[in-house]
Amino acid sequence: MKGPSGSENIQVSIDWKEDLDAAQYDVDAFIVLVSPQGTEEGSMRQVWNSLLLPLMESHLFSAAKFQTYAVPLPGRGEYRTVIFVGTGERPLSSEELRIASAQVARAARKMRAKRLAWELSTPLVTFTVEQQASAAAQALTEGMILGSYRHKQYKKSSTSSYEGIEQLIFLRKGKVSAAELADWERGILHGRVYAESACLARDLTNLPGNFLVPEDLARAALDVAERHGLESAVLDEKELEQLGMGGLIAVGQGSVHPPRLIMIKYQGRSDWEDVIGLVGKGITFDTGGISLKKRLGMEEMISDMGGAAAVLGVMNALGALRPAVNVVMVIPTAENMPGGNAFKPGDIIRSLSGRTIEVLNTDAEGRVVLADGMTYARQQGAVKLIDVATLTGAVLSALGDVATGAVTNDDVMLEEFIMASKRTGEKVWPLPAYKEFWDMLKSDVADLSNSTGSRGAAITAGLFIGTFAEGLPWIHLDIAGTAFLSKERGVNPKGATGVMVRTITEWILSQQVVIH
Repeated sequence: MKGPSGSENIQVSIDWKEDLDAAQYDVDAFIVLVSPQGTEEGSMRQVWNSLLLPLMESHLFSAAKFQTYAVPLPGRGEYRTVIFVGTGERPLSSEELRIASAQVARAARKMRAKRLAWELSTPLVTFTVEQQASAAAQALTEGMILGSYRHKQYKKSSTSSYEGIEQLIFLRKGKVSAAELADWERGILHGRVYAESACLARDLTNLPGNFLVPEDLARAALDVAERHGLESAVLDEKELEQLGMGGLIAVGQGSVHPPRLIMIKYQGRSDWEDVIGLVGKGITFDTGGISLKKRLGMEEMISDMGGAAAVLGVMNALGALRPAVNVVMVIPTAENMPGGNAFKPGDIIRSLSGRTIEVLNTDAEGRVVLADGMTYARQQGAVKLIDVATLTGAVLSALGDVATGAVTNDDVMLEEFIMASKRTGEKVWPLPAYKEFWDMLKSDVADLSNSTGSRGAAITAGLFIGTFAEGLPWIHLDIAGTAFLSKERGVNPKGATGVMVRTITEWILSQQVVIH
């Protein structure tokens, strides 16, 4: 699978031999995990201890969790540097391995390293929480790719010819069973696909608004579908009008760039049954429309299609991994602009479902387009639904940029999803869906109001979308806080994070057995 433009297509491999000799590898840096007690047992090169001792005695390196320290090696060797990375106290979780690997990637980029060799100690798996070789391999691979990501630059010229990390080899000296080797290979594959799909979502979300209008997003989606041989379709404004997608048409009518409805199907089973529907908000730029946003921070509204990028990243992962599931992805995409033809507060819109919507706030447009997207996904056969959206500022008040807010009508489905999020390290927090919140959506003149004011706003916005699930199991994910960060954190860079790509993919893979 080709790597995304914002990160390297890092080639990841394993080499485990009883007579392994480090001198045979032409690499720029070795990576060694270190505990506060020194190098782990089973390390094939105990020579690292002679370098570690003075560092630890002088308190330059304590092997604290996620701490990295690069030591240039004198003379002409087969490598230039060793990067020590601290484990802290054991055991380590997969998420901690993932973050440690991301830190290594950042350290390697600073020294312009291209080829890395990661020396694995024999008991690596035994001191991880999951006790699974595949989980460790996936976490280390994901972390390296996610941590190496860099935002595309548009400067006239660059003074550097360095293009990033090209190769990562996992090395271990000693015997290995065929089963353990297969686990590592499977973990590396999943880690690479998960991370590269998340980086694809990052690339799209980071694009400037003048580089990504609805038609551009449609082309990007068609590229993913063509790459993996998936069925796809893009509906233009005339087709949307014929179908009666009044919500998507209304939101997009104020822009010179007309709206689009994007659909991709992944069929991993012989029959088109038990279909999972993914619906992503694709507002390529959000001014707020007639209910114009404040000037400060509006430039970040290039990220208002983060939900669309996430579900498209998931389809990329499914196309690469080919699980035995059926999934339909729907992206309603538009620009929300204050043009002469823009929809207005007080308008009444008829959605694809037939329900009417009273518009009280044109800056509450995401839920309006998602209403049509949810109905269309059901028409394509979806019986379980997940919508993903940078939906409300209110979710930041509740959860900051730390966790994704979730609303559901099916607690069991959400519990399964949260378990998947714990495996990927992406934080998800459930919000209540009491009857009183549903009642707040009522309108005097239409079936629904698109705004309920500031009280419970993150919840009621989600429940508005849930209305169009028509009682089918459904989860709403509000990624307004987590899709775009103001500074680097964990495995995520400043800017777009590609959040929920890995968790949704992980949950879908688990449904190969669970769906009935």
